Amino acid sequence: MTQDPQTIAWLDQEDERLAQVIRTHRFAVQYVYPGDAPGEPGFGYTVGLFGLGHPELVVVGLDYELAHALLTRMTKLVIGGRNLVPGETFSDDNGREILVVEVLPNPGEILFSANRFYERPDEFSVPAFQLTWADDRGVFPWDPGCGTAPDRQPRPGTWRA
Repeated sequence: MTQDPQTIAWLDQEDERLAQVIRTHRFAVQYVYPGDAPGEPGFGYTVGLFGLGHPELVVVGLDYELAHALLTRMTKLVIGGRNLVPGETFSDDNGREILVVEVLPNPGEILFSANRFYERPDEFSVPAFQLTWADDRGVFPWDPGCGTAPDRQPRPGTWRA
């Protein structure tokens, strides 16, 4: 597929901006705003962790500020030497589990900027973990009574960008 020169120039500028952010901070957060149709939630993901030998991180259904803050906090753990593992949970100050790490089985359908940055085709995507969060009562999406609509935070592998 041939792209027009204006699109190529814009992508080149975005590639350079992303590289500068990663050189400065060791990672970047890419945010994709929600679509208009159900099942098109907003989401954020990291770019840069794959270069450190760790899967990228994805969070779905949070606004830009919350997604950026959560991804930054978790990425700093990785940069500090922590390897997150699927099934690992994180708790709030009261000991209530509020976050779980899950494998994202379809990263090639979601991590477009990361794959472009690492020059990986979608079918050989960089790996990713989805950080699944609990609602304000500590209830996860798979639990009965979760106060969050299912299309706000879809299960890993059931949605794509």
